[in-house]
Formats: sequence, structure tokens, C-alpha cells
Amino acid sequence: MLDKKQLAQIEHLIKKVGNFQSQNQSKVTSSDIEEKSLNQLVSYVDIESEKMLVTGLKSITPEAGFLTEEKTSNYQNDHLYWIIDPLDGTTNYLFGHSKYSISISLYQNKKAIYAQVYVPPDNESFVANPDGAFLNGNKIVVSKRHHMSKTLIATGFPYYKFDEMEAYTNCLKILMKETKGIRRMGSAAIDLAYTACGRFDAFYELNLSPWDVAGGAYIVQQAGGIVSDFENKENYVFGNSILAGNSYIHSEMLRLIKKEFS
Repeated sequence: MLDKKQLAQIEHLIKKVGNFQSQNQSKVTSSDIEEKSLNQLVSYVDIESEKMLVTGLKSITPEAGFLTEEKTSNYQNDHLYWIIDPLDGTTNYLFGHSKYSISISLYQNKKAIYAQVYVPPDNESFVANPDGAFLNGNKIVVSKRHHMSKTLIATGFPYYKFDEMEAYTNCLKILMKETKGIRRMGSAAIDLAYTACGRFDAFYELNLSPWDVAGGAYIVQQAGGIVSDFENKENYVFGNSILAGNSYIHSEMLRLIKKEFS
């Protein structure tokens, strides 16, 4: 467990990294951007942010290993490790949009014990620990809406592994007709954080990486929500699908997904 001193140090660290990102957003040029693939961009901001997080968290929790997006650390500890996305929503960030976030989560014996998603432009800090889920220190819970016709749903668009595109498109068509609307933020960590505090009623997506969802998924759970993969199993961090929401809407979404993806 993290003590009060460690929690304060983590909060200071993540705000420091957020300030670095805010100060550098307008300074990034095209020559600073590297294409990992057609739809995956990275810049010095991602890499330096991750280095700052790894260095800081290593000082706070020396025994912990790391699983990181930019692979700036190769120290492993299967018993205790951080999962880090230093800049979730890189494309948004590089195009001057404000929806990007920092996501960190601490896993012990393969179970999350702490998570934080910080949105620098909004100065919003979503935190989860064994006591619950919080937004800037105030307790949050998932929405209580029971009917799909009253909901706002978040998702992302697949950019590779297009073999399930037809099923995905069919789900979109149905949700467009049966809900208040669909939103795509461009940051899965934000989608999950917003689901945790009731701004969205559910979030679903395919083909994400552990660092995209590990922190946000724990925040949803600690806010009273349900998180699973598309088969209603627990393989959503290291698997290829995730569905999160309150218990009522999760159940309705799962019924739709199972029908379209069967």
C-alpha cells in the first residue's frame, strides 16, 4: 500500500509532468514527430514525460517494476509494477487539441491497488485506491441511468485489425438509433475516467494496449462500475477488448456486443 507521503509525491510528480506537457504543446514541430505507424505518432514530449514518470516513481517506489508505452525502462517485477501511458491522446496533443491525459496504475500480484488519470488542460485528477474513486479529492460514482435511450456512450475507432469492422459498424448504427449519442475523445484513459464519474454511461473499444486502459479501468471499478472484455471475462487489460459502465448499461451493451461480434 502507498502511504500519505508517497501519495503526495505521486501527485506532485504527475502535476509536474502535466505542466511540462502544457508548456511544450505549442513548441512541437513536424520534425519532432515520429510515425510509429500510420495512426500512431510519438514526439519528444511522450518520451521525456515517460522518463520523468519512471524516474520519479522509481524514487517513490524503488521495488516496483514498469510496463510502459515508450519502453524507457526495462526493470521488471511481476509482484509489483507500474503501468504507464505518459501521454494518452498523442494525436490530439500534436494537433493542438486539449483532450489528452497521463495514466498511471500500480499493480500488486496482478491486481490494481492505485491508479491516476490526470488531464492537464482541465487540471482534473481522477484517482482510485482501495477507498474508492475520486475527482480532485471528491468521491465519484458511475451513472445510475438504467435505459439505453437515456445514455451517452463513448468509444474509439479501430485503426488496425479491420477484420471486425463490420461488427463494430453495426454496433455504432444501433447505438446511434438507441442512445442520446456517441462520443470519441481520442484518449481511452479519459473515456474511462469520464465513465467513472458519470459523464459517460459506458465505454467500449477494441485493440487497445494495457497502458491505455489499466488506470482508467480501476477507476471505473472503484467508482462502482463493471469492467470486462467483450466476452464478459476479466481479460480487458492484456486482451483486445474492453467494456465499462454501470451494471445496467454494461449488461445491455454486452448483449448487443455479443450479438454483433458472435
